[in-house]
Amino acid sequence: MSDAPKLDREEYLRQMRAEFERTLEQVADAVDAAPAGRIIRDSEYPARDALEEFRRKAYEKAIQLKSDAAEAAFPPSEQPGDKSEEA
Repeated sequence: MSDAPKLDREEYLRQMRAEFERTLEQVADAVDAAPAGRIIRDSEYPARDALEEFRRKAYEKAIQLKSDAAEAAFPPSEQPGDKSEEA
């Protein structure tokens, strides 16, 4: 098991909440735009595409926040000239 830092879940939820609401709006738009008798046929693919895009963005954001957390856990390495030279 890795001791890698965890992503900030509150920040993840905060950043993804608006995207989630946009996705639900797209699904609702697809269903509402479909004519009677063709609701499933005409809305299924647009709804699926919107949800697939959300899945991709959600996963990418989680990976990015995990990477950011791991990067922040390590102090920057010292550069030449950072230490005071003793005479």
